[in-house]
Amino acid sequence: MMELIPLLMFVAVCAALMFGYPVAFTLGGTALIAAGLGIVGGVFDAELLRAFPDRLYGIMQNGTLMAVPLFVLMGVMLERARIAEELLVNLARVFSGIPAGMAVSVVVVGALLAASTGIVGATVVTMGLMSLPTMLKRGYSPKLATGTICATGTLGQIIPPSIALVLLGDTLSNAYQQAQLSQGIFNPKPVSVGDLFMGAIIPGLLLVAAYILYLLFIARREPAVSRTSGEEVDLLQTLKSLFPPIALMLLVLGSIITGAATPTEAAAVGALGAGILAWGRGALNWARAGEVGQSTLQVTAMVFAILIGASLFSLVFRGFGGEEVVTHLFESLPGGVVGATLLVMLIIFLLGFILDFIEITFVVVPIVGPVLLAMGLDPVWLGVMIALNLQTSFLTPPFGFALFYLRGVAPAEVATGAIYSGVVPFIAIQLLVMLLLAVWPALATWLPGFVAS
Repeated sequence: MMELIPLLMFVAVCAALMFGYPVAFTLGGTALIAAGLGIVGGVFDAELLRAFPDRLYGIMQNGTLMAVPLFVLMGVMLERARIAEELLVNLARVFSGIPAGMAVSVVVVGALLAASTGIVGATVVTMGLMSLPTMLKRGYSPKLATGTICATGTLGQIIPPSIALVLLGDTLSNAYQQAQLSQGIFNPKPVSVGDLFMGAIIPGLLLVAAYILYLLFIARREPAVSRTSGEEVDLLQTLKSLFPPIALMLLVLGSIITGAATPTEAAAVGALGAGILAWGRGALNWARAGEVGQSTLQVTAMVFAILIGASLFSLVFRGFGGEEVVTHLFESLPGGVVGATLLVMLIIFLLGFILDFIEITFVVVPIVGPVLLAMGLDPVWLGVMIALNLQTSFLTPPFGFALFYLRGVAPAEVATGAIYSGVVPFIAIQLLVMLLLAVWPALATWLPGFVAS
């Protein structure tokens, strides 16, 4: 009977979230209720709860997590200063001479915006407001326009540097250390956020390239999309618009990859650079700075509140023997590590319909990560696969978050069915990239190994 308690805790959390309860309080509340009942029933050791303050202290001492508010600040600053909007306008002019030029510019700018924010909702809403009306006026079908925007908005899950990869990298690092300690390796090999960043570069670029190739293919079939606008391009003005933000993002990512800076240090440079760009363009005043600070504080507080609740949940989950239950379940599955990995990916995909990447990263990954890594999976490969999986989940009808975000800002004449059908080809592209990564893990593991050597 006791082995069912961890599973019931997990089910209770999912049920409470579906009723709209706040994530952080749901995680912490479920854990405390389960622990209280377990103490009364004599099946939970109350002394285990004494470890919770140490866990909180560990969160506060985690230097990697300091990158979260800084990356959020960088993304919010670029968004509020309308730098992303200027990027879209100028890139659309650059690509105006090729078929589907506007759609291609949406993918490129969306990828850059996703890399700076890493938040699906912010990217989808921003791109929807900026580009959807223009795409519809230029003859794009509602299906193609909305599908492109939704797919582009989810790129923040896989393209570094993003908050999703920072949180996932830190969580997988802890899981990898646990897995090695469980195998008797007392000098565990570290895996860093920078490793995950490098592992995500090739799959992320592959995904962007696949999106663009699909759009060029569609342009040959749809005459309205194939028409070029013939806009004259002011090369100097375009370069002045494109170079600073792109250089900033390359500086942030490059400093992490080369080891010149930690993710936290690079995030600090990115936040400062975004502020300088906004100030230099006259887009930053005291009122806007206050808005940026408030938005950054709200997102950061949400992330850390969820992390604290998830830490308490995982402590109680392990106190009930949940890790042993998961290990036994995975080992009894047919197919060994392959069967266990497929099951975890299916669970994460389904949970992506009701949970954001933050909850999945803090709740699911600490539970299944150590077990899968102990079975021999590469942590960088696993992290990239989880990021791609979540990205696909957020895009899949009928519950994908990206679809809801775009529906909220799309014009009334754009049917919900058009949004749902528009993302189907992009979901197929996502699945194809995941299949390629499963067949050739080196797509994720080669670059980190090459840089390390």
